[in-house]
Amino acid sequence: MPKNSQQTGKIIRVTPQAAIAGGEVFIDCEDIPVRSGSTVNCFFNNVASFISAASSQRVIATVPEDDLGLVAGETEIQLVCDEQRARDNYKIKTARKLADDLHLVANPAFDPDDERLIVTRSGSRGQQLPVTLFRLSLDGSLEEISGDVMNPTGIALNKSGEMFVTSRAEGTVYRVNRADEAVPFASEMGTATGIAFNRRDEMFVGDRAGTIYKVDAVGETKVFATLEQSIAAYHLAFGPEGALYVTRPNVASFDSIMKIDEDGEVSTFYRGLGRPQGLAFDRDGNLYVAACLRQRRGIIRITPDGKAELFVAGMNIVGLCFGKNGEMLIATNNSIFSLQLGIYGTLLS
Repeated sequence: MPKNSQQTGKIIRVTPQAAIAGGEVFIDCEDIPVRSGSTVNCFFNNVASFISAASSQRVIATVPEDDLGLVAGETEIQLVCDEQRARDNYKIKTARKLADDLHLVANPAFDPDDERLIVTRSGSRGQQLPVTLFRLSLDGSLEEISGDVMNPTGIALNKSGEMFVTSRAEGTVYRVNRADEAVPFASEMGTATGIAFNRRDEMFVGDRAGTIYKVDAVGETKVFATLEQSIAAYHLAFGPEGALYVTRPNVASFDSIMKIDEDGEVSTFYRGLGRPQGLAFDRDGNLYVAACLRQRRGIIRITPDGKAELFVAGMNIVGLCFGKNGEMLIATNNSIFSLQLGIYGTLLS
């Protein structure tokens, strides 16, 4: 980045104020001398980024990929136009990559007992990989768990810390014990994808063909609710008031988040998202969902009264969960990122 260039114009704001590598941020500015033929550069902690559009009032820049970890945490944004630097820099929060070479299709799960994530290398439908489940430490170390679960999709822990994993290939929920043995727990649930426990520690599983199952303590299933089918997966999360929230991405760009009350009555909580996937709640009742809002991709935050905004910019995000120390743990289809935001999930105490 030029160090001795003239200064001109300034950055007014950046939205959103958090991002992962590959996410697009909108930089609103004033008096940046962009003209026909101008060269505009944007730097994140002195690392150059790709610019997809630029004018004197707005620059759209992509958070750069960064194997050295230079673009992580508090990140300073600097604009340079024709060797003239904007007078004021601006800071946003960017994520640290913990691992890649994975294959995730839903939320990871955080195990508060040993403070590690459960993640997948799921594989294509019907593909049996040697190892499909892993524990990921927040320092980035990866430990194998099991390869017995084909196409693991949804992961959830009950109040006792037992791990349950859905296999979309088999329509089965597996229980994974502390010896890392995967044992079938419930079966015959179609293309079983999403899984979640309610505040009474009861299990619910979503079949992407359109059924939400309630599963009892011995693995017996019954239909709890029916919805439209999904082309990809069902994703489930319980809200603080006890209702079950479900996303079911389809080809439309105006999908809904559905809300199912404790009696199984279905309603629409929010409509207007593109391909909504994994979702999670914080302690204040805000819902975070991997989706597209008004053609901008990332993690969307929806307040309890239904107001939505892009909260974290990012591409190919499939899910998220919250860690013990206020970090948001974000899953793309092949990587895990940690973003320190001081936000705590509903299931952590």
